Amino acid sequence: MATDIPAVRMVGVHKWFGDFHVLKDINLDVQPGERIVICGPSGSGKSTLIRCINRLEAHQRGQILVDGVELTDNAKHVQRIRAEVGMVFQQFNLFPHLTILENLTLAPKWVRKQPRRSAEETAMRYLEQVKIADQAAKYPSQLSGGQQQRVAIARSLCMEPKVMLFDEPTSALDPEMVKEVLDVMIALAEEGMTMLVVTHEMGFARRVAHRVVFMDDGEIIEENDPETFFHSPQHQRTRQFIDQILNH
Repeated sequence: MATDIPAVRMVGVHKWFGDFHVLKDINLDVQPGERIVICGPSGSGKSTLIRCINRLEAHQRGQILVDGVELTDNAKHVQRIRAEVGMVFQQFNLFPHLTILENLTLAPKWVRKQPRRSAEETAMRYLEQVKIADQAAKYPSQLSGGQQQRVAIARSLCMEPKVMLFDEPTSALDPEMVKEVLDVMIALAEEGMTMLVVTHEMGFARRVAHRVVFMDDGEIIEENDPETFFHSPQHQRTRQFIDQILNH
């Protein structure tokens, strides 16, 4: 059934850290199944923007709605939204004392109240999807960085989220491990997952994004389809950034 409700809607969103105005009047709609890549220089507010979508950071002005539910200080709303929004960080944030399988089943058992066997079946399905089912009994320290990041993606998928947020998921990885993580993300995109991805991987943006959003100094400067964004950017600041990132 077609729906008019955006997966994510941000209307006039402002965020300050003390006196520092980190997000300035952010307006962004993301439709179900849409893939958005957010790029821009360091300190432009990209990570803060996506961290506001699951209330890891609280915005001070404007509205953020996820699947029609507004994010406020209401703990029930925050909990409900976090159950629907998966997040993958630069660091893998896996529990070192738990096996890979235990890391994946923890949230479904505690938050979704899934029986252990059902949670384990789901976990194995997603470990197969990210191509590391054979590592289920190992501990995080026994895996490479790329494998750990794939585990982190599978862990988010175990909650069956409606939206996936990625905050520079490949920036902590050695170059040869980047491709294995991007391949998993490309496969997810091809299955129709709604995704917001903060990344400098412009090849990924070209291949996967419906829209590329360019941020600078807390503002959205430009957003466009990848073809237009890379080949005929509208703003001088965007042109400078693309030139730097593609020719560094």
